[in-house]
Amino acid sequence: MKRQALGRWGEQRAADFLVEKGYTILARNLRTPYGEIDLIACQPGKPSQRIPDTVVFVEVKTRSSDLYGFPEESINARKRLHILASIQAYLQDNPQLTSEWRVDVIAIQLATGDQPPDITHFENAIGA
Repeated sequence: MKRQALGRWGEQRAADFLVEKGYTILARNLRTPYGEIDLIACQPGKPSQRIPDTVVFVEVKTRSSDLYGFPEESINARKRLHILASIQAYLQDNPQLTSEWRVDVIAIQLATGDQPPDITHFENAIGA
């Protein structure tokens, strides 16, 4: 599978994974002057516990092998800066979003044979 196709495939698996966990997908592949935000989702809050909804910016990393390490290891300091700059641009363009927000990483490692991919969700993985 080519890299771009693998990335799209992984983003779809990540979106499906989040929806199964009760999230709502708000946007996909949002381009900003600083880069692309793979997924923007909303994690529902718990009103009975006074926990508000949270906007979740998701970086998806998909690997077809472990030759170059785990998917999440590819997020270096430069990539983190681009992610945070992209989020700030998005938030400035959408001042109506007053919810809490965080940055998650979803790492997807393809398995061999007919095994399902290994999906790891790192919540609050990149601090502002």
